[in-house]
Amino acid sequence: MADQIIHNASIADGTGATARLGGLAITDGRITALWDGPQTPEDQTAEVIHDANGKVLCPGFIDPHTHYDAQLLWDPTASPSNLHGVTTIIGGNCGFTLAPLGPDDADYTRKMLAKVEGMPLAALEAGVDGDWDGFGEYLDRLDGSIAVNAGFLVGHCALRRRVMGASAVGSDPTPDQMDQMRSLLRTSIEAGGLGFSTTLARTHSDGDGQPVASRWAKKEELLSLAQVISELEGTTLEFASNGCLDGFDEEEVQFMIDFTAAAQRPLNWNVLTVDSNNPDRYRNQLEAMDTCRAAGAHIKALTMPILVGMNMSFLNFCALNLMPDWGPILALPLVARKACLRDPEVREFMKERAASPDAGVFSRLAGWERYVIGDTYSAANEGLTGKLIADLAKERGTEPFDTLLDIVLADDCATILWPGPTDDDDESWRLRAEAWEHPSVLIGGSDAGAHLDRMAGAPYTTQWIGDCIRGRKLTSMERAIQHLTDAPAQLFGLKDRGRIAVGYHADLVLFDPETIDAGSIELVSDLPGDTGRLMAEAIGVHRVIVGGVDIVVDGVPTDALPGRIIRSGADTETVSLG
Repeated sequence: MADQIIHNASIADGTGATARLGGLAITDGRITALWDGPQTPEDQTAEVIHDANGKVLCPGFIDPHTHYDAQLLWDPTASPSNLHGVTTIIGGNCGFTLAPLGPDDADYTRKMLAKVEGMPLAALEAGVDGDWDGFGEYLDRLDGSIAVNAGFLVGHCALRRRVMGASAVGSDPTPDQMDQMRSLLRTSIEAGGLGFSTTLARTHSDGDGQPVASRWAKKEELLSLAQVISELEGTTLEFASNGCLDGFDEEEVQFMIDFTAAAQRPLNWNVLTVDSNNPDRYRNQLEAMDTCRAAGAHIKALTMPILVGMNMSFLNFCALNLMPDWGPILALPLVARKACLRDPEVREFMKERAASPDAGVFSRLAGWERYVIGDTYSAANEGLTGKLIADLAKERGTEPFDTLLDIVLADDCATILWPGPTDDDDESWRLRAEAWEHPSVLIGGSDAGAHLDRMAGAPYTTQWIGDCIRGRKLTSMERAIQHLTDAPAQLFGLKDRGRIAVGYHADLVLFDPETIDAGSIELVSDLPGDTGRLMAEAIGVHRVIVGGVDIVVDGVPTDALPGRIIRSGADTETVSLG
């Protein structure tokens, strides 16, 4: 007798094949039987039987790029990803991990994560005690006490800090320190780390405003650490670079080829952005992938299939701080910052720099007329919420950028701003659909668990599937599900995950194809330290199952914690470069 049966479901099995009516049985967290048709075979019985009533049953979604490393310590459900059908998350991306962690490094690490990944410092101070040292201790802290499955890469910044201390920023390792880093990476992988992650991206700075530790590493250091990965089973690589922001030059392309060759493992990077207003960057990044593939490198560019809701503020650190030469202005104390923002010459300088080639990917934020006013905090701005800067500028007879800054100054810089997308045109969507079928592109890049009050990437799964069924229909529902399940499982070599098949883990999502979607984005204050984050409800998701156990029923999380830590070698197999 099975533990449970789900029958009369439209099964989209993760392979991309057309959904078919059928059912399955689950025993001890695995799929033990699978059949076609509305009727359950007579020899299949179970303690619990669910009638899906024709709803779609598919594998649980796998999010390949999250930063839930901290949040899982206070929120074992990994919300809101769990609500949107995610059953497995990959953390430890971009070189940022909470382990290994030296006894005096917790405060520095919390401040770095607050700056570079937009996690509220108050939440980190209240929710991350840093009561561990080695990578294995951190994984053991989570294993058996989380709702979703979670795998973590080992972050370069943590390795450098643990071995080199404060000199990790600004220095090269000595030969002895290099040996210690290699050894520490090895023991971290042997304890269950999925691989090695790093960042070379110019936008990544620590709490002191200095380039994060991994940005000081020379190529030789990176290749030496990659070589360690080559000796360990079921491992992978991930990195962020300036090429992710602006497009890759020849040196970066060659580095990716050499990096994967040294590790003999796949590499993924985040994120490929698609905007018809900047087709050159898109073409450059895909051509870089073609060059790497021709050289025998297995590299995946992550890309999001939706427009991610994102807000801005001149009060708190956000993407606006990354505009060229804006950072020092927005880092000034509030009184001095406001004085600068009132200065016509400073305004003109900021506007020019935001529109310059140096802005790279952030130039898309410079369409000031497209901004929509969000929350306001002064009597002068009463009634402006929801209004477009272009309309307000016309009413006032002022330039859009001046209009925006006048509103911001009236709120002591606290105004919430929602930039209008530059990439919601038909051509941008055509290019996205083209990218989804490129052999070196993988759907993902939510950054879930990071940029909590500024960006809402976690709902991409339900929003995209809803769009595929009832919206733009740029690909089929079954193909979208394959992108969200089997494709990431194949990249990371996850054993027995990503498909509905006998013997596979019973990580499943049951949803209504008529209604599946993501709700509107709202700011809620439910983090430690009474800090806020952006949330969107899941619509049409009836059950989310991890290891045969319900973690979400009709949109409401249960108390069950069936998730497990996915450890390299034990739960993953080596993926070849071919």
